Amino acid sequence: MFEGKPPTRRGVRREFLFLQGLAGPFFSLLGEALARAGHGVHRVNFNGGDRVFWRVPGAVDYRGGRRGWGAFATRLVDARGITDLVLFGDCRPLHSDAIAIARARGIQVHVFEEGYVRPDFVTLEADGVNGHSGLSRDPEFYLAAARALPPLSALPGVPSSFARRAREDLAYNLATVALAPLFPGYRTHRPWHILHEYIGWGMKLLRGRAERRRSAAALDGLRADGRPYFVFPLQLDCDYQIRVHSHFDGMQPAIDAVLASFAAHAPADALLVVKGHPLDNGLVDWERRVRAAAEQAGLADRTIFLESVDIDGLVQGARGLVTVNSTTGTLSLLRGVPTVVLGDAVYDMPRITHQGGLDRFWTAPQPPELAVFHAFRRVLVDRCLIHGGYFSDEGLAMLVAGAAARLTASPALARRPPALALPARPLPLRMAVGVAASRRS
Repeated sequence: MFEGKPPTRRGVRREFLFLQGLAGPFFSLLGEALARAGHGVHRVNFNGGDRVFWRVPGAVDYRGGRRGWGAFATRLVDARGITDLVLFGDCRPLHSDAIAIARARGIQVHVFEEGYVRPDFVTLEADGVNGHSGLSRDPEFYLAAARALPPLSALPGVPSSFARRAREDLAYNLATVALAPLFPGYRTHRPWHILHEYIGWGMKLLRGRAERRRSAAALDGLRADGRPYFVFPLQLDCDYQIRVHSHFDGMQPAIDAVLASFAAHAPADALLVVKGHPLDNGLVDWERRVRAAAEQAGLADRTIFLESVDIDGLVQGARGLVTVNSTTGTLSLLRGVPTVVLGDAVYDMPRITHQGGLDRFWTAPQPPELAVFHAFRRVLVDRCLIHGGYFSDEGLAMLVAGAAARLTASPALARRPPALALPARPLPLRMAVGVAASRRS
């Protein structure tokens, strides 16, 4: 029964429903923290990886496909009196459907993402992130809001382990494959089967040492050359930042557009440095594609591809940075490097990014007004960034503490009457068992 539950230390019990997060223990640790504070914690597992990494009572497995998900989610939030929805990434199809249901019922939506400002921060924003963010695009708003905030204090760096990220991703996906018979309706939001992706990663690891040597040699050549250069960091082809928050349907059209503009409008002595994404799965040979496009555009001798290099050092020496909407843009802006955005990004606004179009960027790049960018950054840290990280014990400890405080401090929205003791109509047997188990826990 939901009635008569003890209040939290703040006096108001919230009912948090978690959907999918990153592979790893973060959502489970956050759920434990919220439960210790006296709140209700619930979870939907969509696959075996979700189940393996969740350790808090109150979970229910969803075994169907997208067609039945809306009805299932509606009945679940009604049966459990959900007040808050927590998820990672708001563009996954099942998440998009759940967000629509939550909004219709006045349920607060909390969306995690990797940080708008990197490294050392994680994004937690109400209602949506990136192109769905409610953040203002008016620089005057940030200048005014920042005046009421204290200066940003120096924060310690957050350790992050790529090896740990890889292990947790492997564990998650192996569990998803092994337990697939228990979740017959599950379909990944990614465009490739995970086994196909791991083949690509295996080939990439085999090439890794040689690629690092080639990148180091190319970087040495760039520094010795002395000509001005612009940086174009690639993003993941399957990322919703590309698929949803830009007019490109993949990275190839973005590459073609940037190279065509550079060929037509950049100074004759300028170079274009294209940087591979460190988390690309290796299934597409982006270096070969970039070189082919450069040759077609007449830029074979003015285009450099770097697979593995420190992006910070590369950006600091650049004349400017071109991005669809990567968070690398905030790194370049922090260094005072002119930056142009081709898609939708929360930091794309007058006085911060170049607003004159890509063709003019090559010859007259507008540098950021650092006072405006620093005001923007201070407001972000205050409102939707949490110091911490997903891929170390230290980072997780900071992140869980900060996220729990942020979630419980956000005001509950106006709700419908409390949930009934029983659903309005019978739940499917597999879901009814989960609800009953949650009430006993």
